[in-house]
Amino acid sequence: MIKLDEMQMRLLEEVADLHKVPEGAFNIRSDGKSIGRASTENIEIVPREDGQGLTIHIRPGTKNESVHIPVVMMKSGLKELVYNDFYIGEGADVVIVAGCGIDNCGTQDSEHDGIHRFYVGKNAKIKYVEKHYGSGTGSGKRILNPGTEVYQEEGSTVEMEMVQIKGVDDTNRVTTAKLAAGAKLVVRERLMTHGQQNAVSTYVVSMDGEGSSADVVSRSVARDNSYQKFDAKLVGNAACSGHTECDSIIMDHGRILAVPGLEANDLDAALVHEAAIGKIAGDQIIKLMTLGLTEAEAEEQIINGFLK
Repeated sequence: MIKLDEMQMRLLEEVADLHKVPEGAFNIRSDGKSIGRASTENIEIVPREDGQGLTIHIRPGTKNESVHIPVVMMKSGLKELVYNDFYIGEGADVVIVAGCGIDNCGTQDSEHDGIHRFYVGKNAKIKYVEKHYGSGTGSGKRILNPGTEVYQEEGSTVEMEMVQIKGVDDTNRVTTAKLAAGAKLVVRERLMTHGQQNAVSTYVVSMDGEGSSADVVSRSVARDNSYQKFDAKLVGNAACSGHTECDSIIMDHGRILAVPGLEANDLDAALVHEAAIGKIAGDQIIKLMTLGLTEAEAEEQIINGFLK
């Protein structure tokens, strides 16, 4: 039986909505080591020979099962690079929950770099949830650099939920995807930065097969002196449809850069980009203040609704 302390449980709740050790397939990594792992009949989790990551095999036709692979870090100064490879069999339909929480109470930077590669079989479907969270009273930074590679076979569907709302000082997220005929990719990113934090999100999606589609949408809030960059490129190499959108609220002295990129290499590639950056409308705040909220409470209410 795995024993988790109070801090480990709090971080797991933040990044994976876990209140206890999960049922089904899971691997929990804490301060650079696996502290618990389980496979199922249909989902096998195998550690890499170098110890720096996992290989996860999901059998064809697997449905109504989940995989949890959260990471928590509490040691100041710890830096790690982890590779996790997922092989999702034909016709499978599963949920994969990842994410990393760092609690740094020391003076040295703590950093987790995770590379996730998804090989999604024909007509398979996955929902991938990745949440990042930082806490701790130390002056050392909490750094997270996730890299995600997606390779989708014919007719497959991938839904990705990327969330970073609190406490991460620096992040550089790089996501690439290659879609075969009829494959569908949906990404929903939610991000908030504050203080001196920096966050860069880069997406490159290549739609290589006829009838493939991608929908990449980011909603973000930049507060205080923080900086964000959203760089999304859609490449249409066949008759396909692609949409990317950046919708951001800027506050205080925050800075946001949205970089659209559309590349059509086929006559029937239909690609669209939308971007909007602005401050909270004054009439929204006034309306909520008439209901009894303070200005600060009204701002928080608007932000919470925007990031849902």
